[in-house]
Amino acid sequence: MTESLTPAQISELLLLPYLNHAVRMYESGYASRDDIDAGMRFGCGYPAGPLATVDERGVTAVRDGLAARYAETGDHLHQPADLLERLAAEGRGLADEASGGAAEAPRLRHQIAKVGVVGTGTMASGIAQVFAQRGYDVVYVGRGDDKVAGVRAGIEKALDKAVAKGKLDEPGKAEVLARLTGSTSREDLADVDIVVEAIAEELSVKLELFADLDRICKPAAILATTTSSLPITECAKATSRPEMVIGMHFFNPAPVMKLVEVVTTAQTAPEVDETTRALCAEVGKVAVSCSDRSGFIVNALLFPYLNDAVKLHESGVPIETIDAAIKEQAGFPMGPFALLDVVGNDVSLAIQRELHHEFQERGFEPAALLEQVVAEGRLGRKTGQGFHDYA
Repeated sequence: MTESLTPAQISELLLLPYLNHAVRMYESGYASRDDIDAGMRFGCGYPAGPLATVDERGVTAVRDGLAARYAETGDHLHQPADLLERLAAEGRGLADEASGGAAEAPRLRHQIAKVGVVGTGTMASGIAQVFAQRGYDVVYVGRGDDKVAGVRAGIEKALDKAVAKGKLDEPGKAEVLARLTGSTSREDLADVDIVVEAIAEELSVKLELFADLDRICKPAAILATTTSSLPITECAKATSRPEMVIGMHFFNPAPVMKLVEVVTTAQTAPEVDETTRALCAEVGKVAVSCSDRSGFIVNALLFPYLNDAVKLHESGVPIETIDAAIKEQAGFPMGPFALLDVVGNDVSLAIQRELHHEFQERGFEPAALLEQVVAEGRLGRKTGQGFHDYA
């Protein structure tokens, strides 16, 4: 690789494997065509989902581009998916594959009137705001009075901005705040209909919480986690009601981002899954469905592409050139390095390690430079320096 690559070539080098991963995800039955595309559109702000992009470019063209990459690299991840080979041979597109027809809109199979939120960080605060703004009474629980007060102050500040923009009036703001009740005791979650936890991404901490929620919450309460990387099945095992445990992965910032990945384990009850999806619609979110596997839909497709971008830079292509090429050629809202810095390079590295461990793909091994910037404390916007300098 050299700096002489054109923007179109840079875009192809990064996007073709991403499209291939998406086709394999669909081919495996992990998620539906519509959910994969919606996941990347609403979770990343992409102009089109990867499977729609394959059809737009043409299955044969995508297959041929990948085949050329595979011949050059020998990397299994560049070998065209079997489904691409079959469709190309048949002269058909992904849209021609049977979809099973339009699914019925999900319904609330459990009554949901009161919502519990555990956590006081940005994600927890955003989730509490989402539910309160949509008319639900919310009890949010934190570890100290200062943390609990911080959640309310943050939500009030966000509502003030909405008022200033004319999206909300003062009576409406007062109504939202009146639905919020802060607490430092988990016992106050005893009568909620669903609990959504957004605490530290540490399995031991979540297991302790789920065991405690199982003790406190009424038997009919759904226990949901916003984890993006930890096994939900393990959280379910910590309870006596694994059928009531589900993933509800919001994207940050929760009041703005439309996507929620609804993640079921092998034991999640169908009515709990349906209720959770219906609840997402009730609060104005787009729910996509998948099962409990590292990365779910969005991260499993997004982070290998970001990792590939770092490796492309390691080969000599400037960061600014790659970012500009992706925005110009693919129409993505941000280049890969700008996005890495927003997510946090430490978070990105942790997710990529999880994907490498889960799928055992040599090509998923974290880029050496990603490891290096994290070791140097260059974590992105939150530290003022990452792949770009924000000082």
